[in-house]
Amino acid sequence: MESIGFSREGHIAHVRLNRPKSLNAINEEMDRGLYEAWNEINNDPDIWVAVLSAEGERAFCVGADVSGGAERPSRMALGGGLTGVGGPLVTLRKPLVAAVQGYALGGGFELAMCADVIVAATTAVFSMPETKVGIIGESGIMHRAIRQLPYRVAMAMILTGDRLPARDALAYGLVNEVVEPQVLAEAALRWAEKIAAASPLAVQAAKSAVLQRLDWPLEVALSTRFEPIEQYATSEDRVEGRKAFAEKRAPIWRGR
Repeated sequence: MESIGFSREGHIAHVRLNRPKSLNAINEEMDRGLYEAWNEINNDPDIWVAVLSAEGERAFCVGADVSGGAERPSRMALGGGLTGVGGPLVTLRKPLVAAVQGYALGGGFELAMCADVIVAATTAVFSMPETKVGIIGESGIMHRAIRQLPYRVAMAMILTGDRLPARDALAYGLVNEVVEPQVLAEAALRWAEKIAAASPLAVQAAKSAVLQRLDWPLEVALSTRFEPIEQYATSEDRVEGRKAFAEKRAPIWRGR
């Protein structure tokens, strides 16, 4: 699909929003493309981590494309299902790094918050303009923001539609790193390579365990048995990790 770029570089998948003239607003074609990309990443054992980026300097993504006049275009779910709003929730089992530049508004902001690591350009601006423009319906973005930002910071953004610049997002822990726009792709790839250097099965098991009990009391999380972690205990990678440590060498992961 022209609106979505998808490529592989070793064990890293690259997903790129490609509607720069529309500020990467998500239309039905892009949504289908994202849905297919996430499923490809989930189902391919040789993909260990993914990078989500966007074409153009002005915007990462400004949310759903409503240029046709409809308040809500027909779709599986904004962002191909990662948000679970307007369609089925797709849980990405592999780590996701988002490279954000320019405007990340509404659903575009939510799409960025679905990532496990966010690298932002100095030009990045995050916003939930729904109440400011008088359009509010689906509230997934608000539920994510209130969990990923300090309460009063998130509420101020929700109630006023005010924007959050990249440097402030870094200070509040929303993003992991802020870089100049010209090195954004390089910085995102560096994070992806750092993740890919770890045991892929261990990384996936850890992500699964964290997300499964994210909103549960600590005592519940501590007493839960996690199937992916138990499966990892008998994997080839676990044996390789111990062997490499004993031999004082870098492990050679196979994702098995």
